[in-house]
Amino acid sequence: MKSINKFYAVSIALLILLFAVIGCNNTINTKSAGSNIAVSTHSAENTSEPDRSLPQGFVYLDEVIPDAVYDIRYYGEHNFVGRQIDGFLAPRAIITAPAAEALKKVQEDLKEQGLGLKIYDAYRPTQAVDHFVRWAQNADDTEMKEEFYPNIEKSNLFAQGYIAKRSGHSRGSTVDLTIIMLDTKKELDMGSAFDLLDPISHHDTTLITDEQRENRRLLRHVMEENGFRAYYKEWWHYTLINEPYPEKYFNFPVQ
Repeated sequence: MKSINKFYAVSIALLILLFAVIGCNNTINTKSAGSNIAVSTHSAENTSEPDRSLPQGFVYLDEVIPDAVYDIRYYGEHNFVGRQIDGFLAPRAIITAPAAEALKKVQEDLKEQGLGLKIYDAYRPTQAVDHFVRWAQNADDTEMKEEFYPNIEKSNLFAQGYIAKRSGHSRGSTVDLTIIMLDTKKELDMGSAFDLLDPISHHDTTLITDEQRENRRLLRHVMEENGFRAYYKEWWHYTLINEPYPEKYFNFPVQ
């Protein structure tokens, strides 16, 4: 009888020990799984891409007109400020969908003549315009004067209408552009360079040749035929007449 009781006691002890071991293993596995989940979540947070979606009504112009040439000047340093401009985080042109569709028609009209579009700027966030304002207040920063405003004092650029404290570009339906030869990508001679802030860039200037004037007229004609209006001081600057946001100024970055 004592032997049987001893056998049962040993058996019960072994069962208790077995359950204890199993419980310990489950706890370790659970903690391990939890650690793995935590690491995986942390890794996903580190590798997630920033939100690059556009506000409703806006598109990337190169997705609508992939065969145009893009030279987004305010993303780089070749502009009248001489530095990358605030709000331009990528060399892309963003514009409202109606303006993009109108420009697509412009491109199609030009292609019939062996020509095409080159885009310098489209939507411009208000933070970029604020950058221009701060730059203009620094009278000592005239690094790019010889190329971009040789005949106008920097302090007069706003007063004379070459730069605005509120730009139509920020409404999303204004574009700066020129015409190129499709085969060579060479720009037509417009008599002055893009963003040359000078009377020679006016539509009514008498300082250019007949050929240069005809090239400007061609650009103006094809743009106006497709629903844009010109800005008289800049031959490259056009705004969609029926712009969808005539009173709204946007500040999301170009990215």
